[in-house]
Amino acid sequence: MTHSLKRLIARKRRIVTPIGSGGFTLVELLVVLAILGLIAAIAVPQTIGYLGRAKSNTAGIQIDNLGAVLDLYRLDVGRYPSDSEGLDALVNPPSDAGNWSGPYLKKESALLDPWNRPYQYRFPGQNGEYDLFTLGADGQEGGDGENRDVVSWQ
Repeated sequence: MTHSLKRLIARKRRIVTPIGSGGFTLVELLVVLAILGLIAAIAVPQTIGYLGRAKSNTAGIQIDNLGAVLDLYRLDVGRYPSDSEGLDALVNPPSDAGNWSGPYLKKESALLDPWNRPYQYRFPGQNGEYDLFTLGADGQEGGDGENRDVVSWQ
């Protein structure tokens, strides 16, 4: 054999890969998919629980802020908004609020809880001068976790 023919044969041997050495086997792919499934099964509930707690915490902070805004309204007008005026009195002037210096909130969307429902307001309150609360994720009284009521008096 000539020298160039030997080189050509050697080059072809290097290029051709043995059968079965390229890619992954079905078992290897199934093991990887099982591991990814386990990771997802652990991570997804943790993430959902975290998001639920974050919304409840946000509602508590927003209720505290609305309470401070209600106090500013009272300083200007001399009283808290009535039940019929509701929290809308913080954005739109009531007809009988002479010293109203609002709007006290930049956006009406600040009157919505993290679940996009209006905050509940009662004046006079059963638990303080006024009651300000949201019924949580489920919109029902009571509940635990994300479904618990977030209130101004606790």
